[in-house]
Amino acid sequence: MRFRRADLARLSVRTDAKEMRLSPLVASIAAITASLVCAALPAAALAASPGGTQAPSAQQAGGSEFGIPAGVSRRPVLAQLSVSRTVSAGRMPRVSFRIEEPGVATVAARASVTEVATRRRVVSVIIGWVHTRRTVSIRWPAAAALAAGTYQLSLSAHDHHGSTLLRARTSAVASFTVKAAAPPPPPAPAAPVSFEAGVLTPAQSAAAGAVFPVAGAHSYGGPANRFGAPRSGHTHQGQDVLTAEATPIVAPMSGTILTTAYQAAGAGYYAVEHTTVGFDFMFAHCQAGSLAVSTGSAVAAGQQLCGAGQTGDATTPHLHFEIWVGGWQASTGHPLDPLPYLEAWDGAAAS
Repeated sequence: MRFRRADLARLSVRTDAKEMRLSPLVASIAAITASLVCAALPAAALAASPGGTQAPSAQQAGGSEFGIPAGVSRRPVLAQLSVSRTVSAGRMPRVSFRIEEPGVATVAARASVTEVATRRRVVSVIIGWVHTRRTVSIRWPAAAALAAGTYQLSLSAHDHHGSTLLRARTSAVASFTVKAAAPPPPPAPAAPVSFEAGVLTPAQSAAAGAVFPVAGAHSYGGPANRFGAPRSGHTHQGQDVLTAEATPIVAPMSGTILTTAYQAAGAGYYAVEHTTVGFDFMFAHCQAGSLAVSTGSAVAAGQQLCGAGQTGDATTPHLHFEIWVGGWQASTGHPLDPLPYLEAWDGAAAS
């Protein structure tokens, strides 16, 4: 088809008008296309291209994006460890430590003690989560104790990311020595026991056939059970012999029963015997209903008087045994320490 020059001119004018009317839409499409292209291009390309937008910087080593300087380790670091150099046998060393880690508030710690000679781990304790940048002391289990020897303490830790302890500043292993406890000093020699003139000695009474008053398994208890031990408003005037409930209580020597009675706040059910050698014996805390004698009864050595109990002011079954000379509870009488006599009679029965 052939066009005249005038027709071409009119067509050109119409085309220019349409382009002018479409130019805002075309400009918007061009801007969107440019932004998509820029986003798809690598940061290096944008930075290199003239007029390009600078790309965001890459993450810094060491976590500087969290305020931690580049090159700093992201592992817990043992900054300080203090261990007692020597410990007495039966005890544990004093241990304190401090762990640091930039940007981390707590780490989990654990300690163990190994015997150097056997390489055997003897104590292990989970310390738990502890604060960083603080000095922490180890609290050992109450039952932990070490025998004499050489030991090593090892400390381990990890943070919430599982990163383990970095021994960058101090070793996490420390050696210490446990010394044997000094032997106790020898006991002071016992003062010789003196006996009154005219009074039968323990050995003499045993040789005369005196019988131990508790016919069963027994013990002498501790200091509170001894003759002369302090009591409320008075002192203990006898020796306690601990035994099982209902164990037979017998007369050590032949004699006569002076009295039997009951004292609720003191002796409970009791009996008092006057012997043919001049001693008066008191047997207290008898089991209720077990008294087998009454006032005026004649008894032979070894004859049962009652059963062991805890009546009156008593908290466990036992015999409270007293020896008097000059009359039981009389103004002319006084008590003797019964333990030397009991031990002599006990030994004679065992031989």
